[in-house]
Amino acid sequence: MISLTGLILLLFAVTVDGRIGDSTSESSYCTETKECFLFDLVCAGDGYEVRHYEAAKWVTTEAESYFMEIATSRAFRKLYKYITGENEAGATIDMTAPVLIKVNNSTSMWQPSVYGLSFLLPSKYQANPPKPTDASVYLTDTPDMKVYVKSYGGWMISLVAKSQVETLKTSLDNVKATYETEYHYNVGYNSPMKIMNS
Repeated sequence: MISLTGLILLLFAVTVDGRIGDSTSESSYCTETKECFLFDLVCAGDGYEVRHYEAAKWVTTEAESYFMEIATSRAFRKLYKYITGENEAGATIDMTAPVLIKVNNSTSMWQPSVYGLSFLLPSKYQANPPKPTDASVYLTDTPDMKVYVKSYGGWMISLVAKSQVETLKTSLDNVKATYETEYHYNVGYNSPMKIMNS
């Protein structure tokens, strides 16, 4: 496995407080950050899991491109500036995991799409994060939610991610599950620079 990535299709949502914790937690896929978005495993299906995540605060931006990789590279630079001090407090903020990429399901392969990229804010900043100084960067909240997750290894590239989404949708359709169909999230836990497990 080169890096751990995954897909999330939303099941349902209601708001409460988030659980961001130590990356050494038993339910953590994080290996490169101090803190991670923790979850409770609700159940496992054939090739997927149902996980419960509590509400959390993120910093988000968007970028448009024909390719997810180009859009996320552009968006990453903006969010990186935010966590390295381009915020109203001038605070340097630790990187956490995972990174979320919101993908519109109605966009075809040869059509530009707007991708949302979000960094999870560390526990220290969940209650009162510094405001971004870049108007295209903003704070967002994910609600308390249960999600369907399909984990897979390797780099998160458009064609692979799209194939994994279709596999997950087929599994969910086979059990007549209901889920959000307008968008899904690609989720990265490792740096794109990581070559092998270590």
